[in-house]
Amino acid sequence: MEKNLNVRFWEVDSLRGLAVVCMICYHFLFDLAFFGVISWDVSSGFPWFFARITALTFIFLMGVSLTLSSSRSKLSGRYLHKSLFKKYLQRGCKIFALGLFITAITWIFIPQEFIIFGILHFIGISIILAYPFLKRKYLNLVAGISIILIGIYLQTLSFNFNWLMWLGFVPNSLNTVDYFPIFPWFGIVLLGIFFGGILYKNYKRQFKLPDWSDNYFFKGSAFLGRHSLVIYLIHQPIIIIVLYFLGVVNINYFF
Repeated sequence: MEKNLNVRFWEVDSLRGLAVVCMICYHFLFDLAFFGVISWDVSSGFPWFFARITALTFIFLMGVSLTLSSSRSKLSGRYLHKSLFKKYLQRGCKIFALGLFITAITWIFIPQEFIIFGILHFIGISIILAYPFLKRKYLNLVAGISIILIGIYLQTLSFNFNWLMWLGFVPNSLNTVDYFPIFPWFGIVLLGIFFGGILYKNYKRQFKLPDWSDNYFFKGSAFLGRHSLVIYLIHQPIIIIVLYFLGVVNINYFF
């Protein structure tokens, strides 16, 4: 049994890897627009839709992965109740701290649109908030749909305060390049937990799937999926450096 618990589900890693590729493609397009290389508005139309589908996929798989992690820990007996919570608390705080680092970097280089509560802040908080839901089933479905609907409604409003913007109360003056509030995005995490509990109950795939784990395409995308955090942290500087050496970005823009 322990041997089976060490096996990763290649399809989850591969889908996450494909989401990483889509993220890089969108950010490359975003950077071209941001630096005035192209005049395409990437905040609306197809680019906006593409970015949202990519984020939705990544966040949904995050919920699935939390279910897998919880099941593996429970079946292996590796973590007690309190120590398992400590594991998620430490992981969440680490990622949230990385989010604060991104906040500092963007405040220095793009102060007019710096990231206040972006994807890393959201993931860090969500890992901690998700812990009580990991033992639930249909509550995750109901709560997930409810949070999404509340979040969609909140996006139709605007507020004259900013201390609850992390929840989804969008302030009038918000101007940021990355924003993932708890409402509605945490609802996607809960849906991932719900479907993850059904599709991978007791850390076993509950559906038939051909074994394509040795296929070069899926093996490559799975590799990207397993290293998504590192790729997220380094891909933007790499894109900007590449654009600089191609002569389409003036590095003095940041100074």
